Amino acid sequence: MKATDLLERQHKKVKALFKKLESGRSDPVPLLKELADDLIAHMVIEHELLYPAAAAVDHSLVAEAFEEHALGELALKRLLQTNPEDESFEARVVAAKELIEHHVKEEEEELFPKLEKKLGSEKLEELGKQMKVRFAEVREAGFESLLSKVFSKTLADADKKTALKRPKRAA
Repeated sequence: MKATDLLERQHKKVKALFKKLESGRSDPVPLLKELADDLIAHMVIEHELLYPAAAAVDHSLVAEAFEEHALGELALKRLLQTNPEDESFEARVVAAKELIEHHVKEEEEELFPKLEKKLGSEKLEELGKQMKVRFAEVREAGFESLLSKVFSKTLADADKKTALKRPKRAA
């Protein structure tokens, strides 16, 4: 499966989880864990595998994606720290969902078409295989293994330094 197809499938699952959370008809605790596990694993495979490849295609879109991940991660942390009975819970679900949906729209409408054109199917298939394996590893470890309890630094802050290294210019 191509990397872009894998990510779009994951986007759909996250959207469905947000919809279930918003409906209030299901126990929010297991839904939140599933959402956090999926989102963190998704961010990790983008940080480690997709964005380094994509930076050469559109550096500015990748830089923006890292910032959106940082904001999404902060929204997720706040949501995870909120009691579902608290009056702010619903608002935090909506805010996190809207941040993620904005990010997904930009990836699917702007970044992915550029990747399809520049990288081609063969490279995206290989990347997709790597991403699927890494996603399963991170998902199995659970979001707690990577999501910091503090708000000062996000996964995106740490991973951006490596993925967005600009090549040194010749003198």
